[in-house]
Formats: sequence, structure tokens, C-alpha cells
Amino acid sequence: MEQQVIIVYTPEGGEPEHYDARSLRTSEASIVQRTAGMKWGEVLEGLEDDDPESMRVIVWVIKKRSDPSLRYGDFDPVIGEMTTRMDRREVTEYLENAFRVVDTDPDVTREQVVAIVQRIVKVAADPEHAEQLIAELGQAPKDPALEEQSTPDQPSPSSSTTPTSTSSEESGSASSRTSSTSPLLESTT
Repeated sequence: MEQQVIIVYTPEGGEPEHYDARSLRTSEASIVQRTAGMKWGEVLEGLEDDDPESMRVIVWVIKKRSDPSLRYGDFDPVIGEMTTRMDRREVTEYLENAFRVVDTDPDVTREQVVAIVQRIVKVAADPEHAEQLIAELGQAPKDPALEEQSTPDQPSPSSSTTPTSTSSEESGSASSRTSSTSPLLESTT
């Protein structure tokens, strides 16, 4: 589940202001619940859907930290002035999970995942971070076996038992190792 907790409030003619719902204290979350008439889970679900009431009440509570006299009725932004965004941690988790599919489903390619996850850039609080991470994760992982073969000065540990093959056979066998073995899976097992 995507959980967008950064609320971007851009008042007309003003600069964007970022509010992190995770920065709320428990007492502030209670005020949010009472004021909105919703349970905390419903407020979070509302953030995922860009629900105006969920965004408004959270921004209002956070703004009250610096302006304790701000009344809820006095904070009434225009509907298009607020939206939610995913923070860097959420983007990283989302993208890492998406690219794990490549390692577990042979029918899914990195290119397909890259095409699908491009939409995350639009909802990222830091779009440059999202683009950079997509570029990094979208590259095929380096196959350590191929790197060993490219350095002839260092004999492979199995070179004494492996028959010599032609270069076309080597590239074919290397590509089958790449498709059947994943560095991501190896590092997690």
C-alpha cells in the first residue's frame, strides 16, 4: 500500500509548504481525529486519496505549532492548493519492491518495470531522487561471473574443472546464468 504522508500546501501566490503527517505527536493525532470526525486509519486512507478534509486538518494542526491561535475555520484553503506526495523513504521502498518482481517472475523485464514505475515521479516529494533511483534500479545488475571472465590475469576458481568454450558459448552460458540467478535474491537469502 502506498502511504503518502507529505502534504504540499501551495497558497495562491505563495511558495509550496511541505507538511509531514508522521511528524504529528499522539496528542496532535487525537486533535486531528476529533476535528475531522475520523479514526486515524481513515485519515491516512484519506491522504492516499488526496482527501481535502484529511489534508486540511493535518496541515492545520501542524500550523498551530507556530500559530496557536489559528482556528480551524480560519484555515480554509482552496481545494487545488493541497496535494499529497511520497517521501524519499516511501519512494525507495516502493521502487525496490517493484524491481524485486524482475528477480522473482521470469516473465517480467526491467524495462517493463521501468515503464510502469515512471508514474511515481509525479507523486514523489523529491522527483529527482525518484528519477535517479529508477535509473539505478533499472540497470541490469552486473554478473560477477562475467566480470571474472573479463579479467584473464585472475584464474577462476573453477577454471581447472571447466572445459574451455568458444566466445559465443561463453556469452550464451553467461546470459542463462544472468536470467536464472539474481544478485538481489542472493543477497537476501
